[in-house]
Amino acid sequence: MSRQENRAMNIRQKWWLAIRPKTLPAAASGVVMGSALARMDHAFQMLPAFAALCVALLLQIGSNVANDVYDFERGADTSERHGPLRVTQAGLLTPAQMKRGMWIIFGLAALIGLYLAFLRGWLVIVLGLAAIISAIAYSGGPFPLGYHALGDLFVFVFFGVMGVTGTYYVQSGSVSSAAWWMSVPVGLMITDILVVNNLRDMENDRAAGKHTLAVLLGEHWTRTQYVVFMAVSFLLMPVLIWRGILPFFTLLAWLSLPLAWTSTQLVLTQRGRPLNAALAMTGQTVLAFSLLVFIGILL
Repeated sequence: MSRQENRAMNIRQKWWLAIRPKTLPAAASGVVMGSALARMDHAFQMLPAFAALCVALLLQIGSNVANDVYDFERGADTSERHGPLRVTQAGLLTPAQMKRGMWIIFGLAALIGLYLAFLRGWLVIVLGLAAIISAIAYSGGPFPLGYHALGDLFVFVFFGVMGVTGTYYVQSGSVSSAAWWMSVPVGLMITDILVVNNLRDMENDRAAGKHTLAVLLGEHWTRTQYVVFMAVSFLLMPVLIWRGILPFFTLLAWLSLPLAWTSTQLVLTQRGRPLNAALAMTGQTVLAFSLLVFIGILL
């Protein structure tokens, strides 16, 4: 980006780029799924569900900001990167500005989390602090998770399992077997977003010494990982319906298969920048999947 273009952008536009709004549907999907299952068990509560949504979105935004600044400081983000613009690397915001913004965002998440802790107790505080520390530790700190092939596990646990079961818990005070089971497809599909991201950036990451799981597995097995995660997510639905854990109409989630099929074709055939479309489509798939489960439960 040229200096003239940089000067032409106001501070709001720069921060809009920094938060990466296209990643937010995935963060919302766990809350949608957890709320759907709470509705199924007659435990849905609007205010805790809305608070959980705000926390999930703020954690995603904070993680994006932390990843942006710490990847820049570690040399993983360069002008050769194929992904969407990173504002620190582009010189739109300074590292100091990004870190201040990061702490403000996580502070807001913690404040809202206090309301949920008031409802459900100390466990919410422990899990919230763990989520914030892990989001920072993904790219920052002495042992960055994303640089030691642990990013996939972090995403699955915090945005999948905790996103679904935590949302259910703050509404009902317990976690059902359905919530545990349905955290798996949500977690796998959200992890697939990271899989696409790391597949796209594999060569840059390898050169920067960032040992993502994709760098360790290589192209073939990273693509296989994507396909397996997506397939398991959809195939789990009829099994859970057959076992009586979910009602029949939740099979409506399969209406999101065309999105999954298109994104899978891109992952299997493309490299570099064209994978950005697969990344966005994977996020759309998991949100559509969760919304369709909600509709199926209402039916």
